Amino acid sequence: MTNPSPLLARLAERLGAPHVLTDAADLAPHLAETRGLRRGHALAVVRPADTAEVAFTVRACAEAGVSVVAQGGNTGHVGGGLPQGGIVISMARLTRLRAVDPVNASITVEAGMVLADVQAAAAAAGMLFPLSLASEGSCRIGGNLSTNAGGTAVLAYGNARDLVLGLEVVLADGRVWNGLKGLRKDNAGYDLKHLFLGSEGTLGLITAAVLKLHPRPLSRAVAFVGLASTEGALALFERLRAEAGATLTAFEYIAPFGLEIVLRHRAGARRPLAGTHAAYALVELSSTRPGTDAAGALEGMLDRAHSEHLVEDAAMATSEAQARAFWDLRESLSEVQKAEGASIKHDVSVPLSRLPTFLDRATEACEAALPGLRVCAFGHFGDGNIHFNLSQPPGTDRAAFLDQWGRFNRIVHDIVQEFDGSIAAEHGVGLLKREELARYADPVALDLMRSLKLALDPRGILNPGKVLAETISGSPAIEPTAIKI
Repeated sequence: MTNPSPLLARLAERLGAPHVLTDAADLAPHLAETRGLRRGHALAVVRPADTAEVAFTVRACAEAGVSVVAQGGNTGHVGGGLPQGGIVISMARLTRLRAVDPVNASITVEAGMVLADVQAAAAAAGMLFPLSLASEGSCRIGGNLSTNAGGTAVLAYGNARDLVLGLEVVLADGRVWNGLKGLRKDNAGYDLKHLFLGSEGTLGLITAAVLKLHPRPLSRAVAFVGLASTEGALALFERLRAEAGATLTAFEYIAPFGLEIVLRHRAGARRPLAGTHAAYALVELSSTRPGTDAAGALEGMLDRAHSEHLVEDAAMATSEAQARAFWDLRESLSEVQKAEGASIKHDVSVPLSRLPTFLDRATEACEAALPGLRVCAFGHFGDGNIHFNLSQPPGTDRAAFLDQWGRFNRIVHDIVQEFDGSIAAEHGVGLLKREELARYADPVALDLMRSLKLALDPRGILNPGKVLAETISGSPAIEPTAIKI
């Protein structure tokens, strides 16, 4: 489309001129990802007020041959929400809490609600919405669902996909699929919601969702544990899983370098254990049963593990403030890495039984490839998801280090592939990993993805250039322009 003015005028007439943004200063926050590695470009950012206005916008853009990109809190890590031209549809005004049903243990929310606000609404109803991320104060639930977000509670409650009962979705032609049923059993045809969960806005735009709620824990315990090795971390996890069962709600792994940089750069951070250890684990138990002493139970388990030399040292949180401080050591890791220079980041998963071997192999291979490189591995050990991040060697050039991203992808992702793992565990594919997906995914799986894209978005207007690397064969899809790095 050579002249966007008629489209923008049409959108301004329906949405209101203040909600069709074209000035460079207004566009800027929507054109950069949080890590500052990439920039996009767009004709405009529009701010619809409800599902009907989202549908109107998509329909108008489809008729004009202009691509659309849905955007929530823009907190992603793989460039999935960055526009490559076209129109950005901001979900920031779709923030209504539509319904809470404690008996059905469900909550219906619009896609623009901030995750922390969804959690708060559930808590106000005496329930728990367990999806929890470091960015929960700014990320929005629509983005969480479109990327199938993971977070720290996957061990007990599953990924975002596992917390959804129903969806409302605007399709590529502007039609609205109303799948907002709060049912746990519904075999009336295909389960369509799973097409859109994790599809990064390439198949449809999520505008609302019915989410599962859970009983709120009545007793909670948090401990910071020092271990002799990654193998020791796996042994402890197996022991706690066997003894604690469903009350084991989190088991997070932190490598020594990760803890040291948090202590170095995080204001107020305190060393949780007297000595240093080869590996650390943050463990949480919680129970919804009245009268349960989670702290006593966890302390007993760790005492027994210590007597059998599975644990070198452990500190139990004795207050809610100390529990938050332990969690802050883990959740601030991504942020403090910036103070150590550039990072080459990998979000991967492998079968839990092979996780210690993966960590040892990948660490050795990366350190051998670049002297002075620091491996910062941490994450959701209990579900096999590790953020395998590489900090640049001190005193080296930032740009030269980042230029080696592809080289380290080969090292890390080849080992992930060898271990039957995934190169995209919880952050999605977006732009950053689309060529990696083409390299490592099963060819039949790629063909199925292309077929789904062609069926649901035949003109290729929904978030073009994301997830799938190439234009769909036989489709008149709009060619995305190269993103500005």
